[in-house]
Amino acid sequence: MSSQRAFSSSLWFPFLAILGAVGFLGIGTSWAKASLFPLVGAQGTTAVRVGLSAVVLLLVWRPWRRLPGRAELRVIACYGVALGLMNLAFYMALRTLPFGVAVAIEFSGPLAVALYGSRRPVDFVWVLLAVAGLALLLPLGQQVGTLDPVGVGFALLAAVCWATYIVFGKRVGHVPAGLSVSLGLAVAALVVLPVGVAHAGGALLSLPVLGVGLGVAILSSAVPISLEMLALQRLPKQAFGIMISMEPAVAAVLALVLLGERLSAAQWLAIALIMAASIGSAATVRSTAAPQRFRKVADAAGMAPR
Repeated sequence: MSSQRAFSSSLWFPFLAILGAVGFLGIGTSWAKASLFPLVGAQGTTAVRVGLSAVVLLLVWRPWRRLPGRAELRVIACYGVALGLMNLAFYMALRTLPFGVAVAIEFSGPLAVALYGSRRPVDFVWVLLAVAGLALLLPLGQQVGTLDPVGVGFALLAAVCWATYIVFGKRVGHVPAGLSVSLGLAVAALVVLPVGVAHAGGALLSLPVLGVGLGVAILSSAVPISLEMLALQRLPKQAFGIMISMEPAVAAVLALVLLGERLSAAQWLAIALIMAASIGSAATVRSTAAPQRFRKVADAAGMAPR
């Protein structure tokens, strides 16, 4: 009855929640690249970011109160390994790639899952758009000097890991999202912490690193996931997927403002093509398949902390 309840039920609230989630995620990642990379490198940043995110979500969800069965735990463990490797590969890519470009390449992972097995003519349009976008971004042929090949390789590895994360996430779709994400992040932390410690050592425990790392963890995990859960309760899954598809552009704009990373016209066009492929895939997904198939693609896209 109150004005607050009326606002929450309006169309504006879920869209603003998704925009806020994508924005906070981009700000957190930009902050990590600007402040943590010089102190502990990409490996140390991943360890601090994932480790503190896991601690925050474990305290919020307290999954030990209702642990799933052994079969679910095994799948969550695989899903956590994919999540940890995805974060590590993504941050390694950020060492030499602009933020928006790295996100666009990484986005090919969930897009491939969304389009996998589809045989409708319209879906081939989205495939062609995605391929055209990637062709403009990847260092091939005469454009080999435009992007660092090692960085591109890490971004593609992150895309594969994101797709793997979604596949395993589907298998535990019956487990509450908070429970699976918190346990998955705990496993991811076990994967990346040894890499971060080997690279940065005791610097990971310095107060500046822990302070910035906690802020990054909150901005990149706790706030976006909370906002996305609120949006998912009020949005059709196709609409959620369309909004999440804005992430590469938001990342590029935030990187321009916060990091001074300027993109060429071809790179902006590539990002636009990949976004168009993702938006088209979400908008035209079969309604019968959407509740099961696209929900996990959309959920994983939003709940894969970076």
